[in-house]
Amino acid sequence: MLLSKLFIPILKNNPSEAKIKSHQLMLRVGMIKQASAGIYSWLPLGFKVMKKIEEIVRQEQNKIGAQEILMPTIQSSEIWKESGRYEDYGEEMLRIKDRQKREMLYGPTNEEQVTEIFRSSLKSYKSLPQLLYHIQWKFRDEIRPRFGIMRGREFYMKDAYSFDVSDEEAFYSYNKFFLSYLRTFKRLSLTAIPMAADTGPIGGNLSHEFIILADTGESKIFTDKRIFDLNSNETELEKNSLQQMRKKYEQYYSVTDEKFNKEEFEKVVSEENRLITKGIEVGHIFYFGDKYSKAMSASIDLPGGKKDFVKMGSYGIGVSRLVGAIIEAKYDDKNEIMKWPLSVAPYDIALVPMINKNDTLALEKAMNISKELIKNNMDVLIDDTEENFSSKIKKMNLIGAPYQIIIGKKSEGDLLEFKEIGKETQNLSLINIIEFIKKQKNTN
Repeated sequence: MLLSKLFIPILKNNPSEAKIKSHQLMLRVGMIKQASAGIYSWLPLGFKVMKKIEEIVRQEQNKIGAQEILMPTIQSSEIWKESGRYEDYGEEMLRIKDRQKREMLYGPTNEEQVTEIFRSSLKSYKSLPQLLYHIQWKFRDEIRPRFGIMRGREFYMKDAYSFDVSDEEAFYSYNKFFLSYLRTFKRLSLTAIPMAADTGPIGGNLSHEFIILADTGESKIFTDKRIFDLNSNETELEKNSLQQMRKKYEQYYSVTDEKFNKEEFEKVVSEENRLITKGIEVGHIFYFGDKYSKAMSASIDLPGGKKDFVKMGSYGIGVSRLVGAIIEAKYDDKNEIMKWPLSVAPYDIALVPMINKNDTLALEKAMNISKELIKNNMDVLIDDTEENFSSKIKKMNLIGAPYQIIIGKKSEGDLLEFKEIGKETQNLSLINIIEFIKKQKNTN
């Protein structure tokens, strides 16, 4: 891709209305554009990153046997009245009427919709378990949207739902998602810690938030530092190993402020291991048993002719929010360098030729190098503008391709000026560069 042809409205300075790193960078580099309060258009650069995150989320959901569906953004009020949440949910729900005066709503979540799908489709315990997910836009009418996409009104989200015959089987499904989330965030180069959390308007009595540490986070957290030393390498979905994996995390005190108990915290965590800080919620999982199935008569036939209400859980990941969360975790605002993980970077490598009107050799060389990189399945951005060197590098550092090749006077013979963003330049052949990046891709 040529930079001159890329739709990327870069601003010279940080917008005054943006108060946190992610909002500043996303507006400055032209990843998003505000349409109205808390609602954004996603421009090519930002959309590309979000879609890469979405695909990683999808792959990890598929690995645990979840099946992808797609539910509508607009839902009938009737199913919400059945569950009892239509009036209880509050003013965050956008309520509308169609031309027939039927009450509708823009879905803030999908527990009711998926329960209605289940109850009208499956009746026997033999069909369970079922794990269903979709990736869809949601809307919650925040009273004070702020921090760009981190606290917007419209957001892109993966929400999944489990249906099981018993509590025991439901906990097994819960643990599958627990592991899936750990794997997902690891592939995004994020350290996300599972923390016991309040269930809020979703309901139920078992819930974990997945939090990454960030000064700009809205969640206050209390944890034992030793939890950061854990590394979940489980590959099997066997019931006992998943239970052991979750217990491994739950042995350490780690809660959000809604669950915080000072006396317990100081009793079970030594002073040197106590950490009180802020974080960003990037995922949330819930188990709520028959809360919705009972209210909406979603029952199944059991052996012997008995019936029982199906046991359910729900599991959310903020796909659009993760774009901002990664920026908060990886952006070096002091040096104005965005270090995207290779797994979600908008471009794998940027080529920066030194161009002037009387000499196009550097650009020609860049185009030839680009062809070889593309042959090796690499996403390439070429800065074909005639700006000075420092302006080019500053712009590429903001865009954040993990690797750069600088093509100037020092690029003689077979050696190229190659650098990992934010690090020192080294001279390597194109073959060695390709081998290096391929190796890095394979580890992501």
